[in-house]
Amino acid sequence: MNKDFVFISDFDGTITEKDFYWHIIDKYLKEEGLNLYNRWRQGEFNNIEFISTIFQNIGQDENQIYKDIIEIPMDSYIKEFIDFIHSLNGEFVIVSAGSSYYIELFLRHYGINNIKVYSNYGVFKDNGIHLELDPTYEFYSERYGLDKKKVVKYLKEQYSKLYYAGDSTPDYEPSLLCDCRFAKGRLIQLYEKNEIEYIPFENFQDIRKIMEKQMKV
Repeated sequence: MNKDFVFISDFDGTITEKDFYWHIIDKYLKEEGLNLYNRWRQGEFNNIEFISTIFQNIGQDENQIYKDIIEIPMDSYIKEFIDFIHSLNGEFVIVSAGSSYYIELFLRHYGINNIKVYSNYGVFKDNGIHLELDPTYEFYSERYGLDKKKVVKYLKEQYSKLYYAGDSTPDYEPSLLCDCRFAKGRLIQLYEKNEIEYIPFENFQDIRKIMEKQMKV
């Protein structure tokens, strides 16, 4: 069945209330993790190098990492919102520069099924999550692992209308290809700086109310 539109969402900091890498830094890596974060922000290495280093050095067995993943606080309205999108004959898609390893475990734990996830493939190995990147992958990015903009370009060929929700720098360029943008966090500052039209939100209930008005549901 053809869908009328697609709602594209970032994962870390958008569907969840905290980035997975911050969860790991705060819980295990402490000062070492903060040092890595500061070096990354200063440009010593790119995004994928930073998160790869954090994920590889969790230092816990697979069962504990699973517990760490499901500890991440989630937007309490997300399941209801996805059902809302589906009720309108829309598709809900996740794009993330994190890893499908923890995203898919997280979704499964909360009973969120049949959601397409575009992210960096990862596997558990040596007490950490190791990303397995393929430079020949059609959505590959040297900087992020996954190029969200390429994914959105692809989705733009499939759907007549695109919505986007995000919170940080990697969401900026892909969101510009969409018809409607919802933002929180650092993404708001980027939109304001560049005079881009957007709608601020705190949770997915806010977005639902706005879409209901727009669509006169």
